[in-house]
Order: sequence, then structure tokens, then C-alpha cells
Amino acid sequence: MAINEPLNRKLRMALVGGGQGSFIGAVHATAAVLDNRAALVAGALSSNPERSKASAPDYDIADDRAYGSVHELVEKESAMPEDQRVDFVSVATPNHTHFEIAKTAAEAGFNVICDKPMTFDLAQAEELGQVVDSSGVVFAVSHNYTGYPLVRQAREMILSGELGEIQAIRSSYIQGWLRTRLEDGDHKQAAWRTDPTKSGAAGCFGDIATHAYNLGRYMTGLLPAEISCHLRTFEEGRALDDYGTAVVKMENGGLGTVTASQISHGRENDLSIEIDGTKGSLKWRQENPNEMMVRQNGEPHKIYTRDPNAPFMNQSGASACRLPSGHPEAFFEAFANVYRSAYDAMCQRASGSEFEKTDTVYPNVNDGIEGMYFIQQCVASSEQDGAWLPLKHDRARR
Repeated sequence: MAINEPLNRKLRMALVGGGQGSFIGAVHATAAVLDNRAALVAGALSSNPERSKASAPDYDIADDRAYGSVHELVEKESAMPEDQRVDFVSVATPNHTHFEIAKTAAEAGFNVICDKPMTFDLAQAEELGQVVDSSGVVFAVSHNYTGYPLVRQAREMILSGELGEIQAIRSSYIQGWLRTRLEDGDHKQAAWRTDPTKSGAAGCFGDIATHAYNLGRYMTGLLPAEISCHLRTFEEGRALDDYGTAVVKMENGGLGTVTASQISHGRENDLSIEIDGTKGSLKWRQENPNEMMVRQNGEPHKIYTRDPNAPFMNQSGASACRLPSGHPEAFFEAFANVYRSAYDAMCQRASGSEFEKTDTVYPNVNDGIEGMYFIQQCVASSEQDGAWLPLKHDRARR
């Protein structure tokens, strides 16, 4: 089978962000090429043109395609012959820069894969949604945890009714790395994440609670109705929240909870979710991603392992695997699954075929908008001492 049929070639990628000192840029660059379906050929790796040029050799980007800004990148790539210019732009920069970069790329007709949260605030997200609609580009948001095989396995199980009606979702994302004021030192990642001019209205809840909320929405398809939230800043002097919890009323009458912390001693990257249905329940943890517990009263607890060849695996779960059972797959592979799903749509668009824009396997611009609405409503509810506020955005999808 040829690469990226019917194009029969690798997709060409440009990376914005990811310069020296970046964490997530290298993750994007690795995940994007994991399946040999894309090549990183251009980039604007830093807002500092000199640092951007200096970072280019780290990614084997030629000097003449290492740009000083997204505007230069779009201008010069657009002027190239169609068989040389990039097909998509990956955005791996701090939150406050996402909107301008993604909008500039989409308006020029380049497909986009954008880090989360998608924009700085809801108004930007809604405007970006309109740009994506009018430009017709493929737009993915890197809620990478949706790419884990057992998450996709669970989604298909739930949507097909194996767990019955879903009544409760408990998701949490617990870290401990901001227990002290790392932002006061030379810690780039802590500095921008705790700065409201760069991170946005929320700190911990904007950074990681959005993942926990998105995971529950993705796995169950349940639409939200209202939210009550309490955010706290426990580390004295910090400008944004470092802990919070929210209760979500779902349209079907179910309840969800979302808890996030970045000040819990010894906790690393503990994203977990439990889902209760009338026929069964399940639990999955990101730190042990190749196992999922499924429980039913009166039955032995079942541990599902990531095994693409096992009869219990459904199509969604098996197709997200690359290796046989017993060979761990984790963060990079899940990230790459978001890219892989988006690549299928990019190939359809490039060949002139229609492609799905709303009900996609990968998180799309609608999910990005909903994520920003979630942040806005959490902050507003907390400011009103946990008042119940609407949570269903017009662009929310199952």
C-alpha cells in the first residue's frame, strides 16, 4: 500500500514553536513522523528569529526554510510550487500565541494541528472556528490522550451500549511539579503557565483539567448541561489557580466531576477516569495506559490489555495499536494517533474528496472551542462561589 493514498507521498510539515528549551515541540515532531507519513521540512521555531535559525539543525530543517515568524513562513511557503510547499502547520507554542498562528495558517489554506488549549480565550476560539469553516482546512487539536488504544476501545464500547446508560464520570489529572514557585526561577515551562498574560484566565484548570474534561466527553459522547466549579491558588503569591474541582450536570441526567491539581506531592502525570453505566463500569489511568479495568456486579473484574489481535478488542481499539501485546505503547504513540487520523482527512482534502469535519476520530476545532468555553465557565463559576452556569456550547459535538 502506498503512503497517503491517493497522494502517494509524504505530507510536508511545518512546525511553529519547538525551539531550544521547548518540551512539546519535540513531541509534535516525533509523533508526526512516527508512521512515516510526514516529513518535517520547515519551521518558525521561535519568536526570536536568531533562536529559530539556531534551532533548525536540531530538526534537520534547511536554513532557507527556518523562518523568523509564522507570517514569513506562510508568505514564503505559499509562494513555493504546490509540490514543494508544506501541507500543514503544527502549533507548539504558549497559549497566548495559538490564535494568531493558527488563524494565519488556516486563512492561507494550510491545514493545522494545534496544541491545547486552542486559543487564549473563547472569543478567539469562536473566531478561529469561523476561519476554519470558511477556509475548509483540516484542523486538529492535540488532545493527545484521545489517541490511546484503550481510550478508543472504551469509546466504542460505551457508544455501542456495552456499559448501558452512562450515569457518572469521574476524571482527574493530578500533578505535583508546581508545589513550589518554580516560576520565580529560570523555569520556562512554569513561567508562562502561571502568567495570566500568556496562559489565559486559568492556570491548572486551563493546562490540564481541559484534558480530563475532554477525555470524559470523548469517551462517553454525553453532552454537558451545567457546571459548578471551585478554583484555588494554594501556593501563596501565584497569579493563577493550581488546584480545582468541578461538577458537571449532563443532559441525560448524569453527573461528572473534574479535579485537577499541580501541587500534590509526588504525583507526576496522573490522568485517570472512571465511568459508571447501568450495565458496567470502567477505569483507565494514563500512567498505566495498556490496561483498563471493566467491572460488573457478580462478575470477576476484567483487565483489558492492549492487544490488537485479541477477540475482545473492537475495531477502534485495535486500529490504534502498532505493536503486538506486551510491547508497551504510550505517549508518543497516542500523540501520533491524533496525527494519523488527521492525515487521512488531509489526504482526502488534497485529492479533492469530501472529508468529515465534525464527527471526527481526532479532536477538531469544535472540541477546541468547547475547551475554551469550559475554561471560561469554570473561572466564572468559581468567581461566583460555585454558581451553576451553562456549559453546552452551540458547537459541542458527541
